[in-house]
Amino acid sequence: MNTAPQTATRPASSVILAIILVSYFMILLDNSIIFTALPTIHTAMEYSTTGLSWVQDAYTLVFGGLLLLGARAGDLLGRRQVFVFGLAVFAVASVLVGAAQTGWWLIAARALQGIGAAIVAPSALSLLTASFPEGRERAKAVALYGATAGIGASLGMVIGGALADWVSWRAGFFINLPIGAAMIMLAPRFLPETSRSPGRFDLTGAISATLGVGAVVFAIIHSAEAGWTSPLTITILVAGAVMVVVLIAGERRAPQPIMPLRLFDSRRRGGAYVARLCTSAR
Repeated sequence: MNTAPQTATRPASSVILAIILVSYFMILLDNSIIFTALPTIHTAMEYSTTGLSWVQDAYTLVFGGLLLLGARAGDLLGRRQVFVFGLAVFAVASVLVGAAQTGWWLIAARALQGIGAAIVAPSALSLLTASFPEGRERAKAVALYGATAGIGASLGMVIGGALADWVSWRAGFFINLPIGAAMIMLAPRFLPETSRSPGRFDLTGAISATLGVGAVVFAIIHSAEAGWTSPLTITILVAGAVMVVVLIAGERRAPQPIMPLRLFDSRRRGGAYVARLCTSAR
């Protein structure tokens, strides 16, 4: 994973950090806003309970399934370029969510949001580490990035509830258009472009990672409604586990793996992954 860190002046560093954090905050905010909007959506669009759950789950399923592929795209195509593309997808999808008139439209737009988020999230963190030299500056930037996750998740509920009460549940999604447009204009000017890694997509890894993670996420989502003993839940979960095994086996042999297994050699990094998993699953 080649990067091209650049030393920036303090004002430029502040702008870089602001672009990355605001973009990341936008994704987290929208994911929380939907929770407070669900009761209003249920009433306004006459959704069934099952259909309503998919308004959130469509996003989660696509985001979880495509996250590794989004990270790999940044390696091969340049993270700034991929970051801007992801922002555009997310902003357009947000407008489509806000304008949705039918159930299938809303769920499809939420899935499209998941694609944009799966592109933006890994690119944002990579650009952060590429923009700040290792040491105190990077540690501070990463700490602010982590704090943004908690603030965005919490504040989204407050903002979503207020907008749904005072304006409309749609307002929380329409505000992403001006925010996204501003970040898209600023990113090419201030964010450094990382060098592209030579090579190609690890097709086996990309397919097995997307299907494996997607199947496991789907099984978890389905279990909430049908239970863990449901034949469909068990079948999808087993299929997902098989695809994860295929992923691990394939990554051992792949010359340019989508998920290098050496990432898990470090006990400190492994502990961080486990902590992050526990935080996300709470």
